Amino acid sequence: MSTSSYNASIDSQSIETARSLRRLYFFRAAFSITWVILVSLFANTSTALAYTLLIIYPAWDVAGTFLDIQANRNSASKTPQYVNAVISAITTIAVGLALQKGIPAALIVFGIWAIGTGLIQLVLGLRRRKLLGGQWPMIISGGQSVLGGTSFIVMAHAPTMGIHSLAGYAAFGAFYYLLAAFRLSGTANRKTTA
Repeated sequence: MSTSSYNASIDSQSIETARSLRRLYFFRAAFSITWVILVSLFANTSTALAYTLLIIYPAWDVAGTFLDIQANRNSASKTPQYVNAVISAITTIAVGLALQKGIPAALIVFGIWAIGTGLIQLVLGLRRRKLLGGQWPMIISGGQSVLGGTSFIVMAHAPTMGIHSLAGYAAFGAFYYLLAAFRLSGTANRKTTA
């Protein structure tokens, strides 16, 4: 294979990956926005719905991670995504168990999860930045997730902490997914040279 056809093949893969990730980022943003709206509307009026929403959020991250793996199927290493899926699956179960003790315990679980997945998001953003560009929102989001998770743990028992605190976290996540989707547009809209 000549150098030019090899470069065209890599360029074509980058464009397709950018397009797939851009679609996924828009979808993940839409989910987060919907989740925030549901929390805002119903968290204070229905404990059962609030608890269900707390369990759904990390469960959705498992699904989103597998969609990410599919969108980025040409990646040499998918280990960070698989680790993230396992962490989010464990978190889903742990949140369900923690809710038996109350919201503060669930916030601590969310905090640990936010720190772990934030670190993974940082690693993925840094890796993809070289090939795809448009990853600084994901890098910033990963860092913010680590800080947010730390604050959930530290302030879990504060009287003002509750499920609404997580809504703000999810809203920022949606914002960063939208930014990343728009930042990938430059790569995704390129014409292939193959």
